[in-house]
Amino acid sequence: MAVEGFSYGWLVILAGTFLIALEVFSPGFFLLVPGTVLIIIGMLLLLGIDIFSTNIGILAGVGIAIVAALGTVFVYSRMTPPDQKPYTISMDSLIGREGVLTTAADEQSLDGKATIEGQVWSAKSSSGTIQAGARIRVISSKGVHIVVEEVL
Repeated sequence: MAVEGFSYGWLVILAGTFLIALEVFSPGFFLLVPGTVLIIIGMLLLLGIDIFSTNIGILAGVGIAIVAALGTVFVYSRMTPPDQKPYTISMDSLIGREGVLTTAADEQSLDGKATIEGQVWSAKSSSGTIQAGARIRVISSKGVHIVVEEVL
C-alpha cells in the first residue's frame, strides 16, 4: 500500500509513537496500549501485509492487536512499584467505615475533615457538632462530601 514510494505504515507508526510520547509526558492516560497496537499494525503494513483486505487478515490483525494490548498492559502494570499502586475508592463504598475527624464537623458546612483509611474526606455531621479527634462512622455520601456520626 504505497503511493510513489510512500507507505501509510509510516503514518500509523508515527501515530502510535505520538500516543506513546503522550503517555510518557502525561502518565495515566493509558495511551501505551493503543500506541503499541498502532506501531505493530504500521510495521505489518510496511512489510506488505494488508490486514484489512481479507477476512483472515482482519482476524489476524485483531488477534495481533489483542496480544499486543495484553502484553502492553502486563508490562505497564509491572512498571508501577507495588507500594505506589493507585488508591481508588468511591464515596458510596465508605458507608459503614470508621475513621477520625481531623477538623470539627457540623450539619451546616463542609468545613469538617475526616480521615478514613489514610484518605482525607470533606465531612458533614448528621446531627449537631462533632469535635476534632472524635471517632466517626460514615452513614452516607452526598455530592462531594460524606455524612458522619460520632461513634460512642
